[in-house]
Parts: sequence; structure tokens; C-alpha cells
Amino acid sequence: MNIAQASLEECRYFLILANDLGYNSDELIMPQLEEVSRLLEAYTKSILDSGS
Repeated sequence: MNIAQASLEECRYFLILANDLGYNSDELIMPQLEEVSRLLEAYTKSILDSGS
């Protein structure tokens, strides 16, 4: 889960960088990235909660 979260943050960084450099717009991809982040967080919480 930690590797997935780190990869997600890396994607977020590169999307922001590409947008800042004018290579693309992150308007379409960033909401999807946020949704994946929420899902990953909920999945991780669910796994941790089920273990106790």
C-alpha cells in the first residue's frame, strides 16, 4: 500500500510539473488521480480496520 501511495504522489508531482511547463493540462487527469487516492486510502483503512 505504501508503494502504491508513493507512486500516486509521484504521478501527481509529474502532472503538476508537466502542467507548469506547459506540456499539458491536468484538468482531466487530476480529478481521476484524486479519486484513485481516495479509493486507495479507503482500501488501506478497511484492511487495517479488519485486522483489529
